Parts: sequence; C-alpha cells; structure tokens
Amino acid sequence: MFATVTADLAQIGLYLVLLAALALPLGLYMAKVYTGEIAFLARAERAVLAPAGVPPKHEQHWTAYALSLLAFNAAGFVVLYLVLRFQNLLPLNPQGFDGVAPHLAFNTAISFVTNTNWQSYGGETTLSTLSQMVGLTTQNFVSAASGMAVAAAVARGLASRQARSIGSFWTDLVRSILYVLLPASIIFALVLVCLGVPQTLHASATATTLEGAQQTIALGPVASQIAIKQLGTNGGGFFNVNAAHPFENPTALSNLLEMLAILVIPAAFCFTYGRMVGDRRQGRALFAAMGIMLIVAIAILYTTERLGNPLQAGVIDAGAGSLEGKEVRFGIVGSALWAAVTTAASNGSVNAMHDSLTPLGGLVTMLNIQLGEVVFGGVGVGLTGMLLFVILTVFLAGLMVGRTPEYLGKKIEAREVKLAALTLLIMPVGVLGFAALAIATGHAQTSVQDAGPHGLSELLYAYSSATGNNGSAFAGFNANVAWHDTWLGIAMLMARFGYIVPILAIAGSLAAKKTAPVTVGTFPTHGPLFVGLLIATILIVGALTFLPVLALGPIAEQVSILAGQTF
Repeated sequence: MFATVTADLAQIGLYLVLLAALALPLGLYMAKVYTGEIAFLARAERAVLAPAGVPPKHEQHWTAYALSLLAFNAAGFVVLYLVLRFQNLLPLNPQGFDGVAPHLAFNTAISFVTNTNWQSYGGETTLSTLSQMVGLTTQNFVSAASGMAVAAAVARGLASRQARSIGSFWTDLVRSILYVLLPASIIFALVLVCLGVPQTLHASATATTLEGAQQTIALGPVASQIAIKQLGTNGGGFFNVNAAHPFENPTALSNLLEMLAILVIPAAFCFTYGRMVGDRRQGRALFAAMGIMLIVAIAILYTTERLGNPLQAGVIDAGAGSLEGKEVRFGIVGSALWAAVTTAASNGSVNAMHDSLTPLGGLVTMLNIQLGEVVFGGVGVGLTGMLLFVILTVFLAGLMVGRTPEYLGKKIEAREVKLAALTLLIMPVGVLGFAALAIATGHAQTSVQDAGPHGLSELLYAYSSATGNNGSAFAGFNANVAWHDTWLGIAMLMARFGYIVPILAIAGSLAAKKTAPVTVGTFPTHGPLFVGLLIATILIVGALTFLPVLALGPIAEQVSILAGQTF
C-alpha cells in the first residue's frame, strides 16, 4: 500500500512539475504574440484580416470589442445549428444519420460556441463526420480563441494609461489561432496518432472477436478533434465515453499528455498576463493562488478515491480503492488527477465516470466548477474570472486599511466593484435557480438516475457544469429532453457572455484611468498575504453560496455511507 501511494504521489508531482515547466515559456511566448513582438505569420494575418475589412493596427473601444465578439459567436451559433439540423442532407455522412432534433441542436450549438462542450448525445451514434469536423472542431478552435482574445484585451486594458481602446477582437482572435492553437493542435494530433488514436474518414471497421462474432467499431477523424478539445479546454468527446474510450485516450502516456494539454494554456496565461501588465510578480501571484487550490483539490480527490467506499469493506481488497467507473489502465491516481484537472479547467472531458466518484470526490469536482472555473479555468476566461475575484479582494483589502482600493496603480471604484459583484451572481442563478426550477416542475425527478442525496448531486452537477461552461456530467443524469436541453443551453449562454461583457467593461474603464503612484499605504497584490486573501475570498464566496445545497447532496450522502445507509 505504501509503495502504491508513493508511486501515485510521484505521478502527481511529475504532472505538476511538467505543467509549470511548460506554462512559463508558453506564457511569455503568448505575451509577445499579443503585443506584436512575434509576427512571423504577419502575412497570414493580413491574408485573413484584409478581406474581412480589418485594417492593420485596428483598435476598438471595449464596447466595439464586445459587439464584435457577440456578433461573431452569434454567427457561429447559426451555422452550427444549421449543420446539425440538416446533416442528413449534407455530405460526409457515411452512417446515414438523421438531422439532430431541434432542442438537441440548440443545446449542442450553444454548448460548442460557448466553449462548454456539454454533450447530451453519443457522438459516434448521433453526428456525421461533417458535423464532427466542420461543425464541432471549428467551434473548438474559434470559441477557445474568443476566450483567449478576451484575456489579451483585459490584460491590455489594465496595462494601458488613459487609453480609449483595448485592442482589436479580430486581430486577437486570428493571432490566437495562427500562433497558438493551430500549430499546437497539429503537433499534438500527430503525437496522438503515433500513440494509437485514429485519424480517418472511414466511419467504422469490422473486427472478429475471440468468440467468432462480428463487431463494428466506430472510427473517424478522432485525433484532430481530441487535440483541440484538450488544448482549447473544450472537452467534447468524439465518442460517448469521452477520454475513457481507448481510441481517444489509449495509454498512460496519452493520459499524461492530454492532462497537460488541458491546463497548459490556462496556466500559461498567468505568465502572459504578468508580462503584458509590466509586472511579472502579478502573474506569479495568480499562478500561485490557482496552483494551491488545484493541489488541494487533487489531494482531497485522490485521498477519497484511494480510501474507497466503507460499505464495500470485506467485499473487495481495501488497498484497491474505489475502482467503480474507472478504467483500470489509468487506476485511481490517473482518474482522480484527471477529474481534478478537467473541473479546474472548463474542459469537461472525463476518463472516469464522475457519477461513480465517492461523495466527497464528487463534491470536489462540483465545487471546482461552482467557484467560477477560476482554478486556471478555461483558456483566457479562467484568468479573467480570477480577475473578478482580484477586484473584490482588493476592495476588501482597501476597506481593511481605510483607503481607496488600487490594482496595478488604478483606483478600483464603485463601477468596477458593482460589475464584479453582479457578474459573480451568475453562478448561483444558473445553478441554484435553474435547478430549483427543474425540481419545482418535476423535470429533475424524471431525469435523475438515483434516489436520495446522490440524485440531487446529479442535478446540481448538470447545472453547475452548464453554468460554469465546463461540460462534464454525472453520467446518471438524462439531459437529452427538451426541458433540460433548453435550460442548460440558456445557462451556458448566460454564463459565457454574462462574464465576458462585464470584464471587458471593467478593462475599458480601467484603461481610461490615470495611474496612481505607489505609496507606503498601497496594498501589495503580489505577495503571499495577497495570495492567501485571494484564496480566502474565493472560498468564502463559494462556501456561502453553495454550502447549504452541497450539505443536502454529496455531504449528506457521505454521512449516510459512514452510517451504513444506502438509498
């Protein structure tokens, strides 16, 4: 047992070291991309932007930036919706699938446009090759690039001094794809192919089993979608069981590489931010806060899954831990680490069924999302979500020392605090409000698989995942009904753009302000004290908001198990 735990901790330590080692140089590289210091693809940029009527060195006020983003994503929604609805009339449909039902097409189109990638369907049994390639994979790139563009604009706004613009959405979007997402995805897809992930236009292969029966095995252009689904924190799987499928994630090495791909860009954005605002200590402070919360989540998840279910004592080997719903090729540590990583980011891919996690393990994954996806979070938007908490923390610190709060030399005034506070209300509205509505109308009871506290956890997880733009699910929840497809879609839409537009407004407001000189009374926002206060603010807001309902779900289930009660 001791040797097993030691080996597991070594795997976790290796992952964290590799993540930090990759994030730092990537973050500095991305900072140079967004500031124009790296421009070796300038001709390609012009070739894309010029036909669209975007002039060189185009600049936008935050309102124009936000409107451009909203218009672009609205167009993407319409195109993807139509592709899904009429896939039966379009080419590259070797399986002969019908068009997707209206409520499911609505949910799926919103899901991929908002970088949520929640899936109320099985990919290999529902979507054509064209829908997977042209529909979903395209949105995997542009939705991720939209989030990255927002982070670059916010960093630019905070670094500016009395400026009216925060950059160009179109330029930031194109640079995110050309310099980061596209080359990284090509390289990663080739690596995945070498590790055994299929990349073909053939719909299936027929194999003869050991018993002599014929088995049809689904295939498709898998590697290309898996590469960008992880690098863009998208998470939508080509196959129904996502990264637990051997064609999406065949080996322990692919498991490690895909987990690194999930967090490397969100983690790198901390260092991108520090360099763009001219104070790398700020980026390191954010990285430290996120990293500490990730390590705590991993520790709790791994411990609970390693200890297993006490009700199974004497039935299975106590040293085996909780293996229900897990792939034996990844084991406890590979599954627990992935669960923490995918919910720390707004990725949502899974290599084990979260519905089978121990109650406290499920609580950790749910709380990671409910905190606002700020433990690294999605590409770009995780950083901006954390900055909302930074503003609240600076405000609280200002109250403590009795002076106007400041951040990066900018005074944080009522406008910024109100926008941050109102934005943070989106999570409780989407999770608690929409879940309560489902219960009140009876639609929750007909979709949950289990009775008692676990059934409530299934419902809470679904609406947490949608509102957090995560996309993972407790597998026992049946979401593919008109009610849940519609309300989950609304939650995704509200959360994605309800966060982005206010943070752009805050960036525009701060960009126009003068810089206040640093004095002895200025509260430093880069030291251990600030990191601790920031973490405390995040956890207190999360605890005050969600602890009561979590007590009725996973906490009540854990207590029941310890008391020997099942439902």
